[in-house]
Amino acid sequence: MTVRISEKPVVAQDAADKVDPGQSRQVHAGVFNPRQMITALPGAVRKLDPRHLARNPVMFVVFVGSVITTVMAIADPSVFSWVITLWLWFTVIFANLAESVAEGRGKAQAASLRKVKQDTTAHRITMSGAIESVSGTELVVGDRVIVVAGEVIPGDGDVVEGIASVDESAITGESAPVVRESGGDRCAVTGGTTVLSDRIVVEITAAPGSSFVDRMIALVEGASRQKTPNEIALNILLASLTVIFLLAVVAIGPMGLYAGHEQDPIKLIALLVCLIPTTIGALLSAIGIAGMDRLVQRNVLAMSGRAVEAAGDIDTLLMDKTGTITFGNRRATALHPAPGVSADDLAAAARLSSLADGTPEGRSIVELCAAEFSLAAEPTLDEERAEFVPFTAQTRMSGLDHSGRQIRKGAADAVMHWVVSGGGHAETAVTDTVNDIAQAGGTPLVVAVKHGESTSILGVIALSDVVKPGMADRFAELRAMGIRTIMITGDNPLTAKAIADEAGVDDFMAEATPEDKLALIRKEQEGGRLVAMTGDGTNDAPALAQADVGVAMNTGTSAAKEAGNMVDLDSDPTKLIEVVEIGKQLLITRGALTTFSLANDLAKYFAILPALFSGIYPQLDALNIMRLATPESAIVSAVIFNALVIIGLIPLALKGVRYRPSTASQLLGRNLLVYGLGGVITPFVGIWLIDLVVRLIPGIG
Repeated sequence: MTVRISEKPVVAQDAADKVDPGQSRQVHAGVFNPRQMITALPGAVRKLDPRHLARNPVMFVVFVGSVITTVMAIADPSVFSWVITLWLWFTVIFANLAESVAEGRGKAQAASLRKVKQDTTAHRITMSGAIESVSGTELVVGDRVIVVAGEVIPGDGDVVEGIASVDESAITGESAPVVRESGGDRCAVTGGTTVLSDRIVVEITAAPGSSFVDRMIALVEGASRQKTPNEIALNILLASLTVIFLLAVVAIGPMGLYAGHEQDPIKLIALLVCLIPTTIGALLSAIGIAGMDRLVQRNVLAMSGRAVEAAGDIDTLLMDKTGTITFGNRRATALHPAPGVSADDLAAAARLSSLADGTPEGRSIVELCAAEFSLAAEPTLDEERAEFVPFTAQTRMSGLDHSGRQIRKGAADAVMHWVVSGGGHAETAVTDTVNDIAQAGGTPLVVAVKHGESTSILGVIALSDVVKPGMADRFAELRAMGIRTIMITGDNPLTAKAIADEAGVDDFMAEATPEDKLALIRKEQEGGRLVAMTGDGTNDAPALAQADVGVAMNTGTSAAKEAGNMVDLDSDPTKLIEVVEIGKQLLITRGALTTFSLANDLAKYFAILPALFSGIYPQLDALNIMRLATPESAIVSAVIFNALVIIGLIPLALKGVRYRPSTASQLLGRNLLVYGLGGVITPFVGIWLIDLVVRLIPGIG
């Protein structure tokens, strides 16, 4: 006999599960407001500190040049010298402004987060079981506190008793309450959030000053941002180019003397500033900060810039089936008794084996037995004295030892092995039922009992799960990016294959243990591939730590959040796909602006070199294809354009270049066409237009 219920799967209550993965979630540019320029200006001026500028070799050279031209302008004043000096200082300030605007967003976010922090009164449980009221700042790791409806959770921790709805809007921005409960992967709570209903006991996992909110504040302010390997390599390249151009410009002085034409030092400094890669040097830091900021805007907290950058180079994406590819709310929908076993006996055993199972699946089995067989949903006093056997990733079974009977429930192969090792055997009908459920995309759990010397299978529980809509399209996008997707699940191979085929992933791993996940990640990395994965449980922590990009769910355990290098505040596992897109957007933006910066130097050659050498070599005047008015106006126009282009590109650096899934060759072609060719044409037009104005200034034109 088969007992079924018609109830549809219930979507998890967290706000993350309300997102429709089928919706278009293409990464668009970030938000930019011109007012940010004005509010960030004081910060840009404060960054004129030489100790700060020394971190950026390119802009430090411009700063030194500005100081030298200032001294020379004071000693021998002229309109030309003062205009050059003024615009060199503008170049330095504009570079600082780009970084200051990027940091300003983080400071605004940090200010809102600080409002979350407050000194709350905690109701701590003492060793004797008494309740004492203490300040939240006095709590230490391991303390247990009681929090009831209307109270603020005093510190980061895990729910160890009870279930409650929690308002996390101050952290995530999501107004809908979320459910936090003990005994599962939705047990983590954050200090400063508010309990809306019921009562929970929280075990503190973070010491004062090192809470999740404290780390968020430090990260969004930029205090903990370190340069990524790619950024360091680019800085080395820019510094090398700067040294090369510096040596070349220094050599021009003796060459001019040898030719009988002494060069003006201010003109040489202007030449140096225009030739070195000032544009990308000025914007590089802002691009990195903005990349992390785009993640924060989507409620993903990156623990390092390295993680954001690595996300853009991901080759392999590991995703849990439950809650990621499927809705994750598997529920007991049918009982299939073994031959010779009544449905009542199977229901009674299934209920007993699930009483101590705090997972949603375990509770759904008890609910099914209560609804269809009128069995008690709560254990009796006699049952409470029984020995409960918890589920482990190694045994993949749970159950209860009661009145001389051992009842087990779990994965089909694990329970069947337990039965065979106890002297029993697996009925062919049971194996067929397991295969039928698995092939239909469900999850079969086998129930068995051992009484004395007899061990037998009572039947199979069918759990149902549903693939989220639109997942196949999203995996197709990843495939177009060259990213291989692997679904990880503890289900049997037949169930895993059915879900994998429906979702459209490239590969899957069934019956996966924590060790299996770790081994798979290491195997991929040994092949030279970068790996990303999501996780929310303590058993995911080793794999999250090993992955190049490990995104932990905010609803998950503290161990998972500590192990990952990103935390998704919305606990939406499918957001890992968006994280990859944001990482690619960061790399594309950096590459595009580097291409533009190097390309726009070409026009400056045609402006400044004829201005410097036409007196010595009149033939070089042929290079003055823009027909700039005078050597002085040509140099001034190039310096002004060099400063203004930084301001013009700040919005693009902060918003990011729009990313569309495409191959590497397509991206390179678009990059060269738009930013390479654009970097050549734009300065020719810009310098020519500026010269039309500059030539009107007495003493220059």
